[in-house]
Amino acid sequence: MSDTSVDIDVLIVEDEPKLASVMVDFIRAAGYAPRWVANGAQVAAAVAGHMPHLIILDLMLPGRDGRDICRDLRSISDVPIIMVTAQAEEVDRLLGLELGADDYVCKPFSPLELVARVKAILRRARIHAHPETSPLQLDEARLQATYRGAALDLTPIEFRLLATLASRPAQVFSRNKLMDRLYTDGRIVEDRTIDSHVRKLRRKLEAIAPEEDVVQSVYGAGFKLVL
Repeated sequence: MSDTSVDIDVLIVEDEPKLASVMVDFIRAAGYAPRWVANGAQVAAAVAGHMPHLIILDLMLPGRDGRDICRDLRSISDVPIIMVTAQAEEVDRLLGLELGADDYVCKPFSPLELVARVKAILRRARIHAHPETSPLQLDEARLQATYRGAALDLTPIEFRLLATLASRPAQVFSRNKLMDRLYTDGRIVEDRTIDSHVRKLRRKLEAIAPEEDVVQSVYGAGFKLVL
């Protein structure tokens, strides 16, 4: 895939129309497909049916604060997020990154710099993409997965479980390691909760390829993915 493609959807969340118009123009000129919403309360609907490949998110928004939006997005998706704000203090930048933003741009900024950051983040995101020859294909921005060309109907937790195992095929992940990856909000869950998610994931994979043992248990150690 080339660095730019009209198939790559970029959602711009910005309440200043003039700035948003400039961002849309530059993102489109770079070869991406921009969408724009001006109110924080519109973001949930904008991503509900079509999760973008990257989100440019203003921090101070009408309707809903950018921090809350970022936190909610991180609970359901690993979509790359660039935060844009007039708040240039270091503590504000760190807070945005701790909430899950991938990058932080302070106003005023150069539109060319923003496009460069978009390109860099999308390049990094593709480093972890699975080869086209792999039977398993994951779209982490949209939480969509296919196995041997068939779509897997996964919950967000099941998708993160599969993506974690697929990040290191054949490596054994302990239950504790998987819990750390799946539950990033600090909640306390039992070890056997992972077993339940694994069973459901296996059933969905077996429905596509009943002769294959894709997610395997390693006695006393955990689970691994075998492709």
